[in-house]
Amino acid sequence: MAIWNPWHGCKKYSPGCANCYVYRRDNQFDRDSSQIKQTASFSLPLQKDRQGYYRLTAGENPIYTCMTSDFFLEEADIWRPQAWDMMRQRQDLKFVIITKRIHRFSVGLPQDWGEGYPNVTVVCTCENQQTADQRLPVFLSLPIRHREIIHEPMLEEIQIRPYLETGNIQQVTCGGESGEGARLCRYEWIRSTRQQCVDCGVAFSFHQTGAVFYKDGRTYRIPRQLQQSQAKKAGLDYRPPRLPKTTEQMEELFQRLAASEFRSRFSLTPALKQYVLEKGEDTLRRHAKELIRTRLAPAYPKNDGKQTPMKNHPVFVAQHATACCCRGCLEKWYGIPKGRPLTQQEQDIIVEILWEWIRRKAGPAEEIP
Repeated sequence: MAIWNPWHGCKKYSPGCANCYVYRRDNQFDRDSSQIKQTASFSLPLQKDRQGYYRLTAGENPIYTCMTSDFFLEEADIWRPQAWDMMRQRQDLKFVIITKRIHRFSVGLPQDWGEGYPNVTVVCTCENQQTADQRLPVFLSLPIRHREIIHEPMLEEIQIRPYLETGNIQQVTCGGESGEGARLCRYEWIRSTRQQCVDCGVAFSFHQTGAVFYKDGRTYRIPRQLQQSQAKKAGLDYRPPRLPKTTEQMEELFQRLAASEFRSRFSLTPALKQYVLEKGEDTLRRHAKELIRTRLAPAYPKNDGKQTPMKNHPVFVAQHATACCCRGCLEKWYGIPKGRPLTQQEQDIIVEILWEWIRRKAGPAEEIP
């Protein structure tokens, strides 16, 4: 990872800012953190060395941006268009912007932004329930391609399930507060957010314990150099299921299925091909949707492992061919854990997988009404 600070300084804005590390560090050098200034690193993404190579390279990804300020500060409005332009030019770099001021996101947004630059991830900070409920509806309404949430410093238990269920959050990170005067962070808060992420199929990372951490009836005071390693030792990080969400990912899945001796054996009989041609896509999708909803989506499906016949319907065959036949196969192939219901988004993606397999096996697309 690398850090790019195009400007420095910030204005305290919400409860999470009370013990701001930027203010704390600047105070050591008698600097006023409330003064917003452009830095000598402003043009870092475009700077080159004597040999003509970029100083920042893709090998240093991700590039954490504006870590000693807020990218969407009003005082930085005059500089932000140039910063966006440098990100646009350096598509090989993966920029990460963490902000508490998501309400100012659209100010000075590039005309070619569209649904978001593919190399920019925006992370919305929510340190308590109030800020989560204020910021996340705004966050989800904006044209951003890659969205994450961070609870750091985490000041209380935070319920974000409704926002995660939209399927538009890629990761949530939690962490306690570090430094002098750090406020307490509780282990059960971290566990609660993690469980919400697991239930909704969203990646989760426990970044750091913070300096004051409460677990199992004890309060621990943890040195700065151990806060991240202790968080990792908890083993709470979670990576979501591997359901395909893009055309490229769908192709990768079908390559994996083709390489499986068992999955690649399945095909449609002439009678089933004719059934597909007669019934058409809409009917097959409707059948698939209902079968997934009733036989696969529940946390504990009836007769799990035996609920899907091997023949007599194109969807049944497709389920076995794509490992969407039971919760055991779904966990093995897609990483979706047993014991929790499938989200609506997961069900919709599985239907897409099944129809794609049927479409490929039934014959040329133009023959399917």
